[in-house]
Amino acid sequence: MIDLDNTDPSQIEAAMVTSKGTMVVTFFPDKAPLHVQSFLKLAQKGFYDGLAFHRVIRNFMLQGGCPNTRKGATGQPGTGRPEGPGLRAEFNDIPHTRGILSMARSRDPNSAGSQFFVVHAEHATHLDGQYTVFGKVEDGLEVLDDIASVECSFGGGGEKSTPKERIEIERVEVRARQQRGEAPA
Repeated sequence: MIDLDNTDPSQIEAAMVTSKGTMVVTFFPDKAPLHVQSFLKLAQKGFYDGLAFHRVIRNFMLQGGCPNTRKGATGQPGTGRPEGPGLRAEFNDIPHTRGILSMARSRDPNSAGSQFFVVHAEHATHLDGQYTVFGKVEDGLEVLDDIASVECSFGGGGEKSTPKERIEIERVEVRARQQRGEAPA
């Protein structure tokens, strides 16, 4: 268990283990410190374990983190959140490009809770400056593609974004950031 209060969040990563594979995420604590800290604390408590990606739109994004997607939950997927007030918006200059992790919210900019989305589009410009970017997929973009390519049906919102198969977040492992880069010669 990492001491999140005394560890530099830029030295932490999260391995999001899904039923389609693992995406490793790094964070932007200098751009969105509240969102990074909230996500890491929820992940370390096991909040995301057993939730599902409930909204998938190929060439746009996939959304997860709603507690109403836990097996046996009764609420409408996409409407759940942890207890407590919403997070204050931390809009920043990082563009919503492929692999970016951003926080979902309601119409109120200060309403983010636990739900997040991962951008699948090359660049979703209409999201820039409107949602808080707080991380990015460093490893596992092929998993992002696999999830984005699942067959979807029309959901309650009238869009074809409800996966026909359950894409589960089995667990999110918070750990020390691994060094990536060129392999030794």
